[in-house]
Amino acid sequence: MFPLAPHQLQLEIPPETGNLEPETVPRSGFVAITGAPNAGKSTLLNRIVGQKLSITSPKAQSTRTRVFGIRTEGDVQMVLVDAPGLLDPSYPLQHAMRGTAVRAIRDADVVVHLCDARDGAPATLAAAAALDAPPRAPVITALNKCDALDAAARAQLAREAPDAALLSARTGEGVPELLARIAAALPEGPFHFPEDDLATQPVRFFAAELVRETAFEQLEEELPYSVACEIEEFRESTSPVYIRAVLYVERDSQKAIVIGEKGARIRAIGTAARGKIEQLVGAPVYLDLWVKVLPNWRRDAAALRRFGYATPEE
Repeated sequence: MFPLAPHQLQLEIPPETGNLEPETVPRSGFVAITGAPNAGKSTLLNRIVGQKLSITSPKAQSTRTRVFGIRTEGDVQMVLVDAPGLLDPSYPLQHAMRGTAVRAIRDADVVVHLCDARDGAPATLAAAAALDAPPRAPVITALNKCDALDAAARAQLAREAPDAALLSARTGEGVPELLARIAAALPEGPFHFPEDDLATQPVRFFAAELVRETAFEQLEEELPYSVACEIEEFRESTSPVYIRAVLYVERDSQKAIVIGEKGARIRAIGTAARGKIEQLVGAPVYLDLWVKVLPNWRRDAAALRRFGYATPEE
């Protein structure tokens, strides 16, 4: 017999000792959900996380700061960031909101550029956000509210934007496909948070947001944009949970509207907000709600920092 060439060497392979599953490598990272005001970013975050964390409103610009939600499934952890809408700012609070949105894009591992499907094929994120350069992270364009389109409009949109994900954050249609694309784009690495965490911010943050959401729902015209909420006291050890919250407005005339005739409006806001917070904390709540005036707080850097908004220079 001729000797075997080196590449023909026969190796004796021991029999298998069992069905060994290939080791999976975890993927984890920050996913910025960004786009124009009222594109449905908060609704999408709540849908993905499976719990209401980010406030929603038909009124645009309800999200003022970053809201973090966590989805962990199998070997993938997504830390989702609901950022304020990308807008053309006209006063310091809006400058702070835009700065927060741009930072979320800059810091993300994956960016979901959420657009309203009813507006047709979207511009690139760099163009829509007037960025100096495209984001370093991969960008997934997602067209929301596709449930509002008929079959012909959907087909045309699919032709015009073939790489975009069509979905409805309201109904959940197309969201699993979007999640698969996000997971594939995330970097390999260990989880950032424990697997059972859903949020990174404290409960009192979400309580303040729910009070502000209720003010958005019950106040008309431009008044909700002049409202800020601050939690002055939060006692979880008591039963019911005691929360002292203050709604700040900019003028005395606004304070009178928020309070309403014989306190009717502020009671209605408090009752509705209390119900939301009770769902969040899973316990009875005593919401002690007040209204105060902080003149021109939306244009005051110290007031913006007090309410947790990063000023433009920061």
